[in-house]
Amino acid sequence: MSKDATTKKPTGLALYTAAAEKASAVVIDQYSTSFGWATKLLAPYERQHVRNIYAMVRVADEIVDGAAAEALDKYIGADPHSMLDKFEQETYRAVECGFSTNLVIHAFARTARESKIKRELIQPFFNSMRTDLFQRVHDKRSFEAYIYGSAEVVGLMCLQVFLKNSSVTDQEKADFVAGARALGAAFQKVNFLRDLSADFDKLGRSYFPLVRVDDFNNSERDRLVDDIRNDLKIAKVALLNLPAGSKRAVAAALMFFEELNEKIAGTPANELIKKRIRVTNPKKIVILLKAMFGVLPK
Repeated sequence: MSKDATTKKPTGLALYTAAAEKASAVVIDQYSTSFGWATKLLAPYERQHVRNIYAMVRVADEIVDGAAAEALDKYIGADPHSMLDKFEQETYRAVECGFSTNLVIHAFARTARESKIKRELIQPFFNSMRTDLFQRVHDKRSFEAYIYGSAEVVGLMCLQVFLKNSSVTDQEKADFVAGARALGAAFQKVNFLRDLSADFDKLGRSYFPLVRVDDFNNSERDRLVDDIRNDLKIAKVALLNLPAGSKRAVAAALMFFEELNEKIAGTPANELIKKRIRVTNPKKIVILLKAMFGVLPK
């Protein structure tokens, strides 16, 4: 192959896809410091695909929360239900044909097609997003369904990327699936716990069954923190056997959220409902460096 051939800039569909993936990278950089930093530890192939997944789910989330809600307040007749329906259908169509005029969906479609992410993982995610448009309080059954669709399937999508070039036994795959689901659940539960007041006051939602901001106490906090610790424990077992290209990044993300969970554990319940707990950037850098040098969570 000539030098000119190897240095030639992409054209056509390849150029469009490159632009779409740059757009997805911008989304994760703007919305999540922790995940953005963690993805830098992924091998290049895995890194872009995880960014593509994150961007799609982030934009869908903005349809039911955040930016879309602000915009729709200004336009009579704008309907988040129909917007989400269109976004979902465009996602399926793009996965089938390999192209979308929506850059974020186009990038996700490339990942889904290459990593064999099927509708069985995509649809539960949209089902959970749709739940946010009408359900304000959850019982145990609806909470578990919401966690699966909003977070666990995202972990399973990433797992499809991580294992694409690996040969694993049925038992190994089952262990990885359990770990990916547990880690996704832990991430979501930590976010719910640190956003208790905002979810209740601004969005009118209470995700944890039987948990109310008005009478939230240290005993409730400890029960929820211990549940998250159990999820993280399951995830750590699977982490040990992940391929090298993804192990350090997943370790970093796990340690970020483990640190958050422990900060929540040390925050009085009456303070937890008033402020959002964060991990400082210096602490994130320390965690990132540990993961970079192969340190795994204990």
